[in-house]
Amino acid sequence: MKSLFNRRHFLRGTGALVALPALESIGFRRFVSAASPAPSTPPKRAVFMGIGFGVTKETWFPDIHQPGTDYNLPEGLVPLVRHQSDLTVVQGCSNQYSNEAHWGSTFWLSGANRFALPGQSMANSISADQVVAQQLGQDTRFTSIQLNSTDGNASGHGPGLSLAWDQRGKPVAGQNDPVQVFHKLFSADDLPLEQRQAAIAENRSVLDAVLTEAKRVQRGLSKTDTDKLDEYFQGIRDIETRLGEDETWLDIPKAEAPIAEPEPGLKGREEIKVMYDLIVAALQTDSTRALTYRMPGQALLQSMGISLSAHNVSHYSQGERKQASQTRDKTHSELLAGLIDKLKATKESDGSSLFDHTALAFGSNISSIHYLDNCPTLLTGGGANLKLGQHLVLPNDTPLCNVWLTMLHGMGISVERHGDSSGVVKQLRA
Repeated sequence: MKSLFNRRHFLRGTGALVALPALESIGFRRFVSAASPAPSTPPKRAVFMGIGFGVTKETWFPDIHQPGTDYNLPEGLVPLVRHQSDLTVVQGCSNQYSNEAHWGSTFWLSGANRFALPGQSMANSISADQVVAQQLGQDTRFTSIQLNSTDGNASGHGPGLSLAWDQRGKPVAGQNDPVQVFHKLFSADDLPLEQRQAAIAENRSVLDAVLTEAKRVQRGLSKTDTDKLDEYFQGIRDIETRLGEDETWLDIPKAEAPIAEPEPGLKGREEIKVMYDLIVAALQTDSTRALTYRMPGQALLQSMGISLSAHNVSHYSQGERKQASQTRDKTHSELLAGLIDKLKATKESDGSSLFDHTALAFGSNISSIHYLDNCPTLLTGGGANLKLGQHLVLPNDTPLCNVWLTMLHGMGISVERHGDSSGVVKQLRA
């Protein structure tokens, strides 16, 4: 097909730049190598926190011979002892398609097969948090919020822009600066209302023009390019949806911040503490009901005075590396215990706690070293109606997505399956 269309033509608008994808049919080849009233009944929320390279398997997992409620917390989880009756540790789960020992987050919440699309070496599907966002995020200013660490992929997270992947399996961007997150949540917009309305209108006109241009080259494309263009159109529709959401909240002031603005430049341990504060604040003000946090590993070690790399710590055997791995685990548990304290202390309008209505998952797609079985999985919070206070030992290679499906159902989200799930975990149901 010969076409006079040049992909380098694009349309600009205030705050928008949209270009057509590269299509093989026109010469491009893919080379393979709230201020709103509080709800009368506290809403359900979900928080997923991923730790990248995993844990120290000898001292993080409870004794496999102690299933049930009468078990001893291992060394790595001892700082959580005051919350033991309100958390469940799950063993035996994995994502069957995972085959990358340095990708602790990419498929953690999706359970996708990276080779699901013929001819592509990387594909993903929707993550559990975005399923929550689709169902429960329609009444909040932010459908979902993605938090990231300041150390990028140095902590074993793998490809992605956050823990979140949308319904098309495309990465959802996140923010790694606590100060910027604070302002996003609570700072008033500087531009007058009329200018913000005009900017949205201009962006809509840009989208209309781009769609017209795209449809002009739609006829005569190959099936590959037709599929690619359909995906592109879906992306445009997603932008239109976001513009509509922005417009809905234009004249509604943001919630008053329940915490002070964070100090700039925080790293590692202090960074996690303030991100936890922001998570509580975002849920407390009902600014969002779906949150993910791709947590730091390298920066956490550095803030603890450990000079080893997160990668080398994950490849422990004995000695300094193993000691660093165990210290990191206990630090995570101490910080998580503090987060649970705050969720329990934050009261809802009906006198219950934020903890009572929040489902929280903590873990990784990597167990430890290069192991991808027995993904470390810790669940807490009352938001998913799960049976807490137990050590649950499931058959080896139980789909981790069975846990996510059980959580989704417990939050009242009706989905038949998620990722590679084969059913719910009955022992998790309260």
